[in-house]
Amino acid sequence: MDTQAPTQDRIRAGWEAVAPGFDEFVTPQTLRLAEDALRRIDLRPGMRLLDVGAGSGALAIPAARLGARVVAADIAPTMIERLRDRAAGEGLSNLDGRVMDGQALEFEDGAFDVSASLNGVSLFPDMAGGLAELVRVTRPGGRVLVVAFGPLQKAEFLGFLVKAMQATVAGFAPPPVDPPPLPFQVADLELLRGKLTGAGLTGVTVDTTTWEMRFESAAHFWNTFTSGNPVWRRLTGGLTSEQQADVRWTLTGMFRERSAGAPGAELHTEVNVGIGTK
Repeated sequence: MDTQAPTQDRIRAGWEAVAPGFDEFVTPQTLRLAEDALRRIDLRPGMRLLDVGAGSGALAIPAARLGARVVAADIAPTMIERLRDRAAGEGLSNLDGRVMDGQALEFEDGAFDVSASLNGVSLFPDMAGGLAELVRVTRPGGRVLVVAFGPLQKAEFLGFLVKAMQATVAGFAPPPVDPPPLPFQVADLELLRGKLTGAGLTGVTVDTTTWEMRFESAAHFWNTFTSGNPVWRRLTGGLTSEQQADVRWTLTGMFRERSAGAPGAELHTEVNVGIGTK
């Protein structure tokens, strides 16, 4: 797996490539996680909230449903197109989507009451730069919310895929643990705490929650995984069509074993939630 820092153009292209599948398969999975995170910050109607690395709206949509005035920013134009479609479909006129680099936000200092990012800035190669921008655009006394993957070993969605690949693909090497893949760069709670305090936040709290990911079948899981992140797509991208079929067949057996013969399964992933005050 590629662990080198990509350029912004490569990042944009990678997310553009997965955006349609991400919207169809990943965003519905992530909505429940976002609702859990938002309950922790006492978001109220009329508050100004910025969502950075917004994807197609997993956090922005529930925030707007709560009555916040939401701006959602993402580097991939197709993500924002899908987000706007979702907002229009629910009649959420209080949600504005912007195509924007999260490391160079086009907002004035202190423009938002809450700045949030769910698996957004924690995926940035320059996470410190992303956090600095989140803090900059938050008003004094406002809050910053960062949701990020916990330990790689506690991400069942990745563990299932790796086990299936090892069982069917000769010579397959699992993702490195040291250093871990970029999405797991703040898996350690104290590391996340240090990043938030280092960005100038006070009263920082870090906690964990469990992301319950529900899949109807191994095929549903495969579509979700390969659309979830350009990193995951590269993990499976070198497989032949025959190898892909073999991996999906193995996953089907693993799902049935997990669910006492049923085709679907629920997989659990530990997620870190960090909150601080500017």
